[in-house]
Amino acid sequence: MIVDVSSQLFLKRRRLTSIDPMEAESAKPKLAAMKENFGREIRVFETTGLSQTSDVASSSTTAEEPDEFYEFTAEDYYRLLSTKKEDKFLKTRKIREAEEAARRSRITKAIIRVRFPDNHTLEVTFQPSETIKSLVDLLMKVVAQPDLPFYLYTTPPKKQIKDMSEDFYSAGFVPGAIVYFSYDLPKG
Repeated sequence: MIVDVSSQLFLKRRRLTSIDPMEAESAKPKLAAMKENFGREIRVFETTGLSQTSDVASSSTTAEEPDEFYEFTAEDYYRLLSTKKEDKFLKTRKIREAEEAARRSRITKAIIRVRFPDNHTLEVTFQPSETIKSLVDLLMKVVAQPDLPFYLYTTPPKKQIKDMSEDFYSAGFVPGAIVYFSYDLPKG
């Protein structure tokens, strides 16, 4: 497998692509077997750091905006007020709960990306009502060393995920989230 660098210079995440069509055809049954084995749609990406991107991308991000760019103008205030049209009246708790239930029922999947320390990303699709424990169980099956203790966390700020009984919707991982993986090894 070869990383496709030429077409997407400015992106941090690049999919692994195969040049050989025979290799691509042999990978399809493997992905189908993984989906059947784990019962989920799974994808793996390689994530590269910013230091490995081209010099053109780094020079375009170093230009800073003047301080006046960040100050609110009268037009900005009017635009913010016009977007708040639906909040013109107070809502009862029953109406708020009904709206929340309607929003929750529209979301059918949660895409969780787990970033590993070796710059690989595992993307897995879950139901929003599933618990974080199902993610941990899947990680125990797919990591190379499942006997080593590990933990999951989100950023910013770094917050370790401790409540494994919480569902993805309640944890704020819907419609998608990036979760970081780290081994819980003693220092030294």
